[in-house]
Amino acid sequence: MKNYFSSRIFRKIAIVSVLSLPMGIAMAQTKGGDAKMDAFVNKLMSKMTLDEKIGQLNLVTSGRPTTGTTVNKNVEKGIKDGSIGGIFGLYGVKYVKAAQDEAVKNSRLHIPLIFGLDVIHGHRTIFPIPLGMSATWDMSLIEQEAHIAATEATGEGLNWVFSPMVDIARDPRWGRISEGSGEDPWLGSQIARAMVKGYQGKSMKDADAVMACVKHFALYGGAEAGREYNTVDMSLIKMYQDYLPPYKAAVDAGAGSFMSSFNTINGVPATANQWLLTDLLRKQWGFKGFVVSDYTAVNELTAHGLGDLQTVSALALKAGLDMDMVGEGFLTTLKKSLKEGKVTQQEIDQACRRVLEAKYKLGLFDNPYKSINAEVEAKSELTDANRKAARETAEHSFVLLKNKDQILPLKKTSTIALVGPLADNHSEMLGTWVVAGDPNKSVSVIDGIKNVTGNNAKIIYARGSNFTDDSLLNARAWFYGMKQPRDKRPAQEMIDEAVNAAKQADVVVAVVGESANMTGESSSRSDISIPETQQELLRALAKTGKPIVIVLFNGRPLTLTWEDKNANAILDVWAPGTEAGNAIADVLFGNYNPAGKITATFPRSVGQIPIYYAHKNTGRPYDPKAQAKFKSDYIDISNDPLYPFGYGLSYTTFSYSDVKLSKTNLKGNETLTATVTVTNTGKLAGEEVVQLYVSDPVASISRSVKELKNFKKINLLPGEQKEVSFNITTNDLKFYNTRLNYDWEPGEFIIQIGTNSSDTHSASVHWLK
Repeated sequence: MKNYFSSRIFRKIAIVSVLSLPMGIAMAQTKGGDAKMDAFVNKLMSKMTLDEKIGQLNLVTSGRPTTGTTVNKNVEKGIKDGSIGGIFGLYGVKYVKAAQDEAVKNSRLHIPLIFGLDVIHGHRTIFPIPLGMSATWDMSLIEQEAHIAATEATGEGLNWVFSPMVDIARDPRWGRISEGSGEDPWLGSQIARAMVKGYQGKSMKDADAVMACVKHFALYGGAEAGREYNTVDMSLIKMYQDYLPPYKAAVDAGAGSFMSSFNTINGVPATANQWLLTDLLRKQWGFKGFVVSDYTAVNELTAHGLGDLQTVSALALKAGLDMDMVGEGFLTTLKKSLKEGKVTQQEIDQACRRVLEAKYKLGLFDNPYKSINAEVEAKSELTDANRKAARETAEHSFVLLKNKDQILPLKKTSTIALVGPLADNHSEMLGTWVVAGDPNKSVSVIDGIKNVTGNNAKIIYARGSNFTDDSLLNARAWFYGMKQPRDKRPAQEMIDEAVNAAKQADVVVAVVGESANMTGESSSRSDISIPETQQELLRALAKTGKPIVIVLFNGRPLTLTWEDKNANAILDVWAPGTEAGNAIADVLFGNYNPAGKITATFPRSVGQIPIYYAHKNTGRPYDPKAQAKFKSDYIDISNDPLYPFGYGLSYTTFSYSDVKLSKTNLKGNETLTATVTVTNTGKLAGEEVVQLYVSDPVASISRSVKELKNFKKINLLPGEQKEVSFNITTNDLKFYNTRLNYDWEPGEFIIQIGTNSSDTHSASVHWLK
């Protein structure tokens, strides 16, 4: 029979009602709690053969590779044989409906499939990349984005999304820093909770809810040299204190599934790491869902040096992995391993049970077609409301890095030289990791400016440069035959055209930075500056003497020392999504006052990496006021970052009072209140993210110089002031000690409140047990 799955064309099968489904599906009554689920799963598993149980552990692609080179074959036959538990990469009611029909009508036990997809920052309506989303510091917006993505995804029959990625990342060379929430474990934990809540809603059985898949478990963002798929090696204290909290927050939020990471942990790859998947995740944290491998991660255990496919598949199962993505190691070897005593029937049954429980929790045994509705599909995607939300979220994600002499906002009557490879470009607005988004429906920067200014602004457009003229970067940044259209004119001719445009304009708006494929998975960079071709354009524009506003597209912190020195303004817009152009124009022309704050430190030089605000002190700490020699510093550059964690300007200005404490001496479980008065000292209304940090200068181990513990986002009119108070408890003082006990120690604590991690006011308190 023709393999319809690889071509994504399925034969038409009439929609059937739940009441006409085969016995075992329609008869399932799954309204109760765990007892009813256990009874249902027990009964179903008693009917299953060994092959069918192993089949539930097999996740296959629909025929299109996304993050690897392996493609599954004979998918339709596998569904009928009961050797497939789920499919990913398949979406659209027509296609998902046909695949589910094969499972619930034509397989022996009629067990429904689970359908997953990389829904990372929106499904059809694309929002800013996650690193940009985190810069909003707005959990309601982040939760809303996840809910809208879930609504659109379920509208196409999906019920499982491979998101959120909660990996802490402190090395911007790593391409996937774009997919996470930055460097801080406390903020990352808040975002993890918001994302899980937005995806899963009140109940995963709801038609507009999907099951979240938290990734990558664990420590993937700590890859050595910032290189994708690379080794991770760190102390247990660093692991528990700085990298694990967001995963734990996702467990506490009720996340239904986890994805194992590619890297090693304590020398053992995560996908076969029993301490990680069983001892920590299940026994310590109480996780009740299932764990799926990353793309062919089981097979890749062989390259890690753990053995052949049969050996590593057995190791992964025994470690606590429940579902094998794409590689089919479980499918092809577990039966043999059982006969040889390398795995037990109980281990196979446990993994099968967890997958079936996930389908139960999603309500698929009640109604395998619960989210497969052509009318909902037609009405839920790229709606006006969704686009409005995407535009608002993008505006809130932008970070104003520089604004010399308040050149921004621009006047809507300006003559603007609009230059750069991203100025008149639809495909790059969406950013990395977009599967279902349509670039043709995105708003380009030039169109956004026209939409916002009408006929008032005069725009002189010149491309100015390609993304890069580096042949190696061009060859490696675009994959699977993807091409970025290139202007074939000589580079100098393009620069001359842009310079001529600048000479005729009041201001230059240079839309430059990284393309989407320069960030994301398998897009690590050793040089994290703006590509040289675009730097040459900027240098030529600077010589005109015209003010330059850089609109920066990027999926990571970049090294911007020249740009910071020579540009008049820098607006970091990350990759804003479907409504990119409109949102950018709203901010450029003052319809919205930017309030975003960066969540990953921007280094001055790649040589400073890893660089992050919550670093440890040394015995010879850096002091910019002291003699440089024999201190922990560089002889050719400052230790300080270009832009610190939490940094972001506004079109207005804010002042902070000194910190006032309710007490300076506390004991036991008392609550401390810390207060500052924030005043809008500028001429425009604006939002400010007021940040609370705590330092523990004397402890049983060396502590971070400061740690984020809370924040509040406030709105102030010109001249308005507001008291902002934080309640601090002993929970905010806790850390993991050498025994990995999470506790606090009495002594002095420094309470710091400010506009970013470097610019704070502080007060001291003594707290005894």
